[in-house]
Amino acid sequence: MTQDLEREEYMQKKKEVSELRAQLTSLNIEKEKIYQELRSFGQQARAIMGNITKIKEERDQLTTQVKSLKEEREKLNEVVKEKSHDKQDVLDKKKELLEGAPRTENPGRLKAEIARLEMKIQTEVMPFNKEQQLTKHIKELKAKVKQVGELGEAWKEVHAVSANFSQARKNANDIHQQIQTIAQQSQEKHQQMNTFYDQIKQVRQQEKPAKQKYLELKSKLEEGKKKFDELVARVNELAKLFHEDDEKSFKAKAHEKSVQVQEKLKSGKKLRMEDILAFQASRE
Repeated sequence: MTQDLEREEYMQKKKEVSELRAQLTSLNIEKEKIYQELRSFGQQARAIMGNITKIKEERDQLTTQVKSLKEEREKLNEVVKEKSHDKQDVLDKKKELLEGAPRTENPGRLKAEIARLEMKIQTEVMPFNKEQQLTKHIKELKAKVKQVGELGEAWKEVHAVSANFSQARKNANDIHQQIQTIAQQSQEKHQQMNTFYDQIKQVRQQEKPAKQKYLELKSKLEEGKKKFDELVARVNELAKLFHEDDEKSFKAKAHEKSVQVQEKLKSGKKLRMEDILAFQASRE
């Protein structure tokens, strides 16, 4: 009775092993499918991160350029301030000269008049007081020539300083425009990075349910494998038991047949082939 129950259990366990093996195979196929999906998500994420890294390097280079240009712009702005002060000093000097300078005097005519008067003093006989008046007038004319000359130099200086100031300001403005352009490019790179970061978030969101499903399947497989191993161990245990019982049954039958053969030999009866084989088996 016990052996029958064990054999019934053996058959039932074998059936359960077969069914569980099929379930585990199905679960493993599903798990592999989810794993491939996760790999795809991972590849997408790595590709996006590659783009982010590339754009970040480009943005950082632009940022470095902007920093360098700002430093250069600061230096140029200092130059502009200096040139502005120089320009103002020259303009003030020119203003002072203009306030005391004759507005319509021509340097060439003044010099010609001086030469005429000096010649007159040298070639004409005149009263002493008249000569003194002409000498005084010549000094005044020479003073005017000097003043007009200084005014001319001042104009030249104004033009030179103004040109330097304008160039310095232009250089500073050019640098400022470069900064604006590169800063805009850097901002665009930053916006591109934010777009890719949003894409990463979307991939991660899509990945979540697949990852959760993968973990659930993995847990089920581990539990199923544990149960499968227990079932296989029990089936092997029962199979070994039945094998031993079969051996015992065979030996018992062989012994019984051997006794029968010996009795036939004693009684002189003829032995059949199966009797001989059974007798040999009992002796082995």
